[in-house]
Amino acid sequence: MTNDLMVINAFVFYIGLMMAIGVYYYRRTKNMSDYFLGNRKLGAWVTSLSAEASDMSGWMLMGVPGFAYLAGLNSAWIAIGIAIGTWANWHFVAARLRQYTELAGNALTLPEFLQNRYKDTSGLLRIVPAIFILIFFILYTSSGFVAAGKLFETVFGVPFQYAIFLGAGSVVFYTLIGGFLAVSRTDFIQGVMMFFAILIVPTCAAMSLGGFGDTISAISAYKESMFQPLTKPDGSSMGVIELISLLAWGIGYFGQPHILVRFMAIKSTKELPQATHIAMTWVILSLAAAVSVGMVGTVYLTTPLEGTNAETVFLLMTNQLFPPIVAGLVLSAVLAAIMSTASSQLLVAASAFAQDFYKTVIRKDAEQTELVWISRASVLIIASIAVFLGFNPDSFILDMVAYAWAGFGAAFGPAILMSLFWRRTTRNGVIAGIIVGGVTVLAWKQFALLGLYEIVPGFVFAIIAIYLVSKMDSEPPRDIVETFDRVGESKI
Repeated sequence: MTNDLMVINAFVFYIGLMMAIGVYYYRRTKNMSDYFLGNRKLGAWVTSLSAEASDMSGWMLMGVPGFAYLAGLNSAWIAIGIAIGTWANWHFVAARLRQYTELAGNALTLPEFLQNRYKDTSGLLRIVPAIFILIFFILYTSSGFVAAGKLFETVFGVPFQYAIFLGAGSVVFYTLIGGFLAVSRTDFIQGVMMFFAILIVPTCAAMSLGGFGDTISAISAYKESMFQPLTKPDGSSMGVIELISLLAWGIGYFGQPHILVRFMAIKSTKELPQATHIAMTWVILSLAAAVSVGMVGTVYLTTPLEGTNAETVFLLMTNQLFPPIVAGLVLSAVLAAIMSTASSQLLVAASAFAQDFYKTVIRKDAEQTELVWISRASVLIIASIAVFLGFNPDSFILDMVAYAWAGFGAAFGPAILMSLFWRRTTRNGVIAGIIVGGVTVLAWKQFALLGLYEIVPGFVFAIIAIYLVSKMDSEPPRDIVETFDRVGESKI
């Protein structure tokens, strides 16, 4: 592909802008609350677009279009599940989590919230979650670096092993320097770029093929099953378990730390209705467009794509549709998607290590300045491991994301939901749920039992574990129940 100077200039300008934002907010980061939550001062627009940009990442611009290229409307079930899960998360979880984390000792991380929520003095409610956060975020971040590698390899012809370092280095720099304030502001910019890019590409491709009607006809002629949502890529019919597995992506939202932390950082719960409307509009239109990219790509591209190459359909279409300067700007949106999520993941993983492991186990009297620097050091270490795991260019981005998504959804989703909505939940119940959910995902993935997506058994078993262990425990102390009731009685 072209190494046109204008495409390179667009990329350099974008990366430079993101790094400049990181340097600017370096001067405004004075403590852990600034570094991890922006001191809870985000408005509706920044919160919503930051949450969705950090969520969708390269898998929306590469993974979903690649799946749609191979499977047609069959891939839309993931999009439907994600849209429902997004709405449920904003509608049911956001306000309660924002209020409860502030009441629970102004908790900066999910493990800290759980510890404060149950007044745990053993440290287990910070150490156990932190372990699973580190495991699954390393996998998740690695998927982002793989996407970055494929981007630079496809656009510039850079060998994958070198390309992955270019993408990772950009993300690490402004995460390392600016913390949450830099990440949330850049996520806002990236969310806007991703939104317009994913809408422009399929629209322009369809127009170049004669319009939407002619494009639909061409796709039907290419493969009739592309418009049959219950037909798999191999032509066979989808079973109930497969349908449940695709829709089950939605329940993963309740346990994603990098999304939930945005709810914790919003300025006020009064901002949430507007933020919810913005987020849902962004998600529905973007996911519909992502599926359209893959389907339109089957007839727009003249050379068929196979295997993991299908995930480059958006990149190839962009390069063929637009002049170099425009292509460079659109492809920068892919880099934006990758950087937004990877930076958020690195930040949450770093906070888990610094706040929930280092301060709990190694140095309980560590000062704020020391913790900020420990967090920055852990960003480098975690990123290095993620790059190492992502060296295989044949990895499917969507598969890597699915694994990490299931891990977080099953380990933390039930724990967060039960902590927010069931006053009888106990500390031991939450610990049991996190362990059962996380371990179930790790084990189920290895054996691929019944062909069922591992988030389903992990989520169900975790809820059962929390309920049974909590019931076997004595009832929570009165002060814990009273704090829970204060959240429930407050106006949300």
